[in-house]
Amino acid sequence: MNVVPRDLMTEIPVSPADFRGAMRHLTGGVSVITAGRGKDITGMTVTSVTSLSVEPPTLLVSINRDASSFPLIKRHGAFGVNILNADQLDVAERFAGKGGLKGADRFAGAQWVTAVSGVPLLVGALSVFDCEVEEIVERHSHGIVIGRVRDVRNSTRNAALAYWHGQYVAVDQDEDAARLADVSVPARTRRGI
Repeated sequence: MNVVPRDLMTEIPVSPADFRGAMRHLTGGVSVITAGRGKDITGMTVTSVTSLSVEPPTLLVSINRDASSFPLIKRHGAFGVNILNADQLDVAERFAGKGGLKGADRFAGAQWVTAVSGVPLLVGALSVFDCEVEEIVERHSHGIVIGRVRDVRNSTRNAALAYWHGQYVAVDQDEDAARLADVSVPARTRRGI
């Protein structure tokens, strides 16, 4: 394999549209990030949550610095992560800005509890995390927020909401396993003993 030295290559800039189009091939779990306290609350739909560490339990989330959630996270040093179940498409769309709702108005139509940190957490989500900000690394248009998990609650549901190719899709462990079993290659039969 011939490797061309970097200084001899012609660098072609990647357009935002090409980058966005390529990233649509990456399926992401849908979560709502919540921030603020009391009546000064807001949130946003994201697919950019990932675990950083199990010991101590730590999450990463990438948030646009122009988003209304970003200054509240910086000010209060806390945020919530709400992993949505397949039935919470309306919540995902509302927090993504559908209908033009902003701030506290996005929380209407769902049940919320207040975490120890003060952030709202969604009742009925697959899992919710109450996080304390450890560090924010600002790069380009976004802040990589590192959050120490202070509390976690899991539901018994198993159907998740995902985002793929610009659309929300339901991922149901039981239904999808049954569908895969219907189309899978049959197991080899054991030859006589």
